[in-house]
Amino acid sequence: MTLPVSFIVIEGNIGAGKTSLAHLLAEKLNGRLILERFAENPFLPKFYQDPNRWAFPLELSFLADRYKQLKEELLQPTLFDKFIISDYYFMKSLIFSKETLSEDEYTLYQQLFDIIYQQIPRPNLFVYLHAPIEKLLKQIKLRGREYEQNISEEYLQKIHNNYIEFIDTQKDIPILILNTEHLDFVYNSNDFLSIFSEILKFLNKKGVHKLFF
Repeated sequence: MTLPVSFIVIEGNIGAGKTSLAHLLAEKLNGRLILERFAENPFLPKFYQDPNRWAFPLELSFLADRYKQLKEELLQPTLFDKFIISDYYFMKSLIFSKETLSEDEYTLYQQLFDIIYQQIPRPNLFVYLHAPIEKLLKQIKLRGREYEQNISEEYLQKIHNNYIEFIDTQKDIPILILNTEHLDFVYNSNDFLSIFSEILKFLNKKGVHKLFF
């Protein structure tokens, strides 16, 4: 499914700066911004208290909410929309559920995902922000969300591996992997402008492209 506007997705590990970059891009492009509503999920606090009990309802609720939000936002562009920028993509549901669900639960979950995924428009560019685990942990600590403070290096590495596994299977989505190890696009305008120009270059260019700054 294609859209009459350019749909740009910013993805990456926890603490990679997805939302910050999405905000900056939307402002620069005068585009419509879609932000994940994870903070509103009533199962999230319960999951952190008892992961085994609440993992499946948490992931199902994320799946339903992401589908509802993306379908509403993407299938109803206005005449003034030229760009839509999102700080997540629907496949994020698979990335995280693979780590939180049991094998049987994940198999069922993936079946549901595959049915729904066919109805979600594909992006004109999928940007993956890659940063070393040490930088992710530092940024997680700085933003101070209490429920994130016990996230381990091992967990972040698994999430990264799941993203790369997904990227390796994609043939029709233009993907740009940005190594942000030495970038500070939030406080350094030159860093942001460098990223911005590269994103425009790779719009609609199929294949996986990697950039190191």
